[in-house]
Amino acid sequence: MVSPEDGPDGPLAGHPGPLRPLTRDLVAEVLAAQGHAVTPDDRGDLVGRWQDALIWFLLCGAAGEMLQVRTLAAPAFAIDHVPALHAFCNSWNRDRFWPKAFVHVDDAGRARVCGEVITDLERGATTHQLARLLDRGVATGRRLAAATGHLPGSVTG
Repeated sequence: MVSPEDGPDGPLAGHPGPLRPLTRDLVAEVLAAQGHAVTPDDRGDLVGRWQDALIWFLLCGAAGEMLQVRTLAAPAFAIDHVPALHAFCNSWNRDRFWPKAFVHVDDAGRARVCGEVITDLERGATTHQLARLLDRGVATGRRLAAATGHLPGSVTG
């Protein structure tokens, strides 16, 4: 994570800093300061690719006050692996706080493990808080994706 001394005009400037409203631009600035490359998808949501996952940075809620860091693990599984994937996610959720793991089956019948971390930032956040939240969302999402990669039965997506 970038240190608080990244310059007076940098996205992580000031410590602890004032609360700033949650915006896509602010999320993109903080991710860029952390060295993460993200781009908007067709809906305008920010997404980045890591070796073992795609990670979206979504603003949810009536006023876009909720930050959701959603991970889609790269390995795909046949539909008959769903019970084993549910067991994996239940175990993950029992043993860890972040991210919440769940199974998603796409329209092609492929099952994937997803994870999400959601934080309510209705009152805003300092850039340092946001940096920590994003860093933890990426790190724990990647950890989930890596663990998913060790499960038997993945098929080419």
